[in-house]
Amino acid sequence: FENFYMSKNINLLRVEGINKTFGAVVAAKDINMTIQKGERVSLIGSNGAGKTTFMNMVTGYLKPDTGSIFLKNENITSLNPRVITQKGISRSFQIPQIFEPMSTWENLLVALGTSQKNHSYFKNARSKENADYINEILSRFSLDEFAHRQVSELPGGVRKLLDIAMALVRKPDILLLDEPTSGVGAKEKYPLMDTIAKALSVENLTVIFVEHDMDIVQNYSERVIAFYQGEIIADGKCDKVLKDENVQEFVTGKTQKKAK
Repeated sequence: FENFYMSKNINLLRVEGINKTFGAVVAAKDINMTIQKGERVSLIGSNGAGKTTFMNMVTGYLKPDTGSIFLKNENITSLNPRVITQKGISRSFQIPQIFEPMSTWENLLVALGTSQKNHSYFKNARSKENADYINEILSRFSLDEFAHRQVSELPGGVRKLLDIAMALVRKPDILLLDEPTSGVGAKEKYPLMDTIAKALSVENLTVIFVEHDMDIVQNYSERVIAFYQGEIIADGKCDKVLKDENVQEFVTGKTQKKAK
């Protein structure tokens, strides 16, 4: 993620006082956050801390009980996921949301088509312009050899890359990645993240990703936001947050011994 996070101090996403409960479970409690253009942000926290709930609210899959979400100063709180995608927020999922009977190339074509406001897009879906763009995305994600393979035949890591490529093909301003390395073997994590970083290196976009592996967090993010029981308990530069006492107690499980 180097060399393209240069345009800062432009607020793309603003979250004001959002709350969400599921019965007695508090999934989001007074969440306030501003994300600037070009930031690379990781969301950390134990399972159930509220990270994916936050992503689901930002992308319209869940609605907050109270509070507001703004994209480029436009209130998007009540909008549905399709409209939010068209306005500039795209996401991948912890479990890849892909069309298994179709090929990799066809999956990207569908993702590109459904992001368009003009529904006549599919009349010219296989235009040279669209085909060239899809082939470019395939190349950037090292998916060329899988272009015409049926998705059901693909290994787990490749399916992850395809899901992220489908999110990127829509040309978003903000890309949200929900646990991009989950389900991937330890030896595959860094090559996978390197491929993702390289693929995103030509895009001037903001990246927010959920991650449990602190080595990945340290190597691929500059800002870290830590969640615990639906609340943000730390937000700042990666090294500072990972040294925070609350983060070490409730998230990473690491505690520093106090000097005698």
